[in-house]
Amino acid sequence: MHCIFTVPTRGPGLYEVTAQIRDWAEGAGMAEALLTLFVRHTSASLLIQENADPEVQVDLQAFFARLVPPSDDPAMTYLTHTYEGPDDMPAHIKAALLPTSLHIPLVQGRLGLGTWQGIYLFEHRTRPHRREILALLR
Repeated sequence: MHCIFTVPTRGPGLYEVTAQIRDWAEGAGMAEALLTLFVRHTSASLLIQENADPEVQVDLQAFFARLVPPSDDPAMTYLTHTYEGPDDMPAHIKAALLPTSLHIPLVQGRLGLGTWQGIYLFEHRTRPHRREILALLR
């Protein structure tokens, strides 16, 4: 059983998709399964992260912006893949550092997430995009 979730983004940041994915997975009628999520892009990532305090998402975004600044930053002059804008190659680097797939157990018909865990698409590009997450229950 599979589904494709489309996530519209407005630029860099973490976009929570827990509710949509939970509704689909828990509505599948399966008692036990493994949910696999896969983002179908090379400049975005998937994360399981705290969803109680929004400052966590702000701090994560700030950390990765400092870790991998835009290609027009003096520290990034070594980059050669720059023709799609200063955010392009840094977005690919962030996606290489962070997961592009996740596995979450479904136990007794419910996602096995912890109390404060949420599922996020992490957009690394500055322009809006429509990202796709492929979900598979097995």
